[in-house]
Amino acid sequence: MPEPIGIFALQGDFEKHKIAVEKLGHDAVLVKNPETLNKCCKLIVPGGESTTFLKLLDKLKMREPLLDFSKDRAVMGTCAGLIILASNVLDYELQPLKLIDITVQRNAYGRQIDSFVDTVTLEIKNEKIDFQGVFIRAPKIIALGTGVCKLADYNGDVVMAAAKNILVATFHPELTNDLTIHDYFINKF
Repeated sequence: MPEPIGIFALQGDFEKHKIAVEKLGHDAVLVKNPETLNKCCKLIVPGGESTTFLKLLDKLKMREPLLDFSKDRAVMGTCAGLIILASNVLDYELQPLKLIDITVQRNAYGRQIDSFVDTVTLEIKNEKIDFQGVFIRAPKIIALGTGVCKLADYNGDVVMAAAKNILVATFHPELTNDLTIHDYFINKF
């Protein structure tokens, strides 16, 4: 029986992740409280607005449950989700969750009007795969810490990385019809 995959549904485009998870044959659970989170085997933290997300996380008392969840279960963060999971965010007053040892710069590729779609090169499953990366006010990974490996790049920038049970991407894989990254996270990560 397919395991339930949680998707934080506090804000952001969680619905597109839900569609991707369901296309892969898994139950997608929209997570808004600790009780629902604990029913999931893995969790996706979607894009959206990182400041709003972190404030809601604290207001709803979800920070500690998420930290506990991530001790032994896999978590994927995309775009703002990556910012939330990072250890260090430049010029940012809020405290991220520090689940992956990366330094991140918010909105590094420009404002909303500068958003773009371009090919990124994934290096997963011992092969290189072209993937259409959707960059919307995307963050940039400035530095990888100990134990963090690069899984994709774009013009020399690391745009997807992983360490232990945490997977992050600066772009939005849920905004394409390509399920490669969701499949990797759910079935092979």
